[in-house]
Amino acid sequence: METGAKATADGKAEGKTSVEPSKTRRLYLLLRDRIVGGALAAGARLPSEPELSAAHGVSRVTVRRALDGLEQDGLIRRQPGAGTFVIGKPGREAIVADFSNMLAHLVEMGRSTSVRLLSFGYETPAPAVADALKLEDGARTQRSVRVRYIDGAPFSHLTTWVPERIGVTYSEADLATTPLLALLERSGVTTERASQTIGATLAGPEAAEALEVDVGSALLSLARTVFDEAGRGVEHLHALYRPDRYAFRMELMRIGRDGARRWSPVATTNDEKTRENETGRDDRAPQRGDLQP
Repeated sequence: METGAKATADGKAEGKTSVEPSKTRRLYLLLRDRIVGGALAAGARLPSEPELSAAHGVSRVTVRRALDGLEQDGLIRRQPGAGTFVIGKPGREAIVADFSNMLAHLVEMGRSTSVRLLSFGYETPAPAVADALKLEDGARTQRSVRVRYIDGAPFSHLTTWVPERIGVTYSEADLATTPLLALLERSGVTTERASQTIGATLAGPEAAEALEVDVGSALLSLARTVFDEAGRGVEHLHALYRPDRYAFRMELMRIGRDGARRWSPVATTNDEKTRENETGRDDRAPQRGDLQP
């Protein structure tokens, strides 16, 4: 008996089907990676909706929703009667942080970006945070949550814990307008070293809303503890970054001889970059923290 609903490649009736988010997301990411990666050049014409549907085994509704996402991202344009064309990579360039000079970069970054303070208060931190800061039992911290923006678009979700003895030296208004590292220095703290780890995670509801991504989206994750000259923890940071708007960079050079040669990180300053560009030489000395091949 005829139902009036058209069968689709998803095995459901197109007139009744509910688009499966996983299939829509998968096709969106596949096409997005091809565009951003250069496999689909600017100006290229995408296959038609029926062709994409057949090629990927999904319904035309799923294809349409995936294309909607690409259009919202500014990656494609639809021209009625002519087809769908690639515009190119997103207009905003991702921030690239110099891994070997991260702390200085963050202070500089604070002068060119804006921040929104989501929460500010004092609390006894979780054991893992207290251990990282080497706090005594029961010691409290100033905890804040901020979102940082570049060109009006969110790229990082920052949660910080600072020992209360330091946290009381700045106000909520201070933190809303001044980078935390600058506030620490203003309080008399001299930062000596930091320990940090970088990984990946999935966006929870709070971070997803703040960063304007879907729940479950992939994010870069950074955990860093900063220490003063006496070895006391002065800040613990948990940062989540949108990978399409933030990236880490490390300059490497080969050192050693024969079988002992290995990659080693090098510090890069603006003066050194200028000198290298002008002379074609790289006179930088390798820094500590060698990376094995």
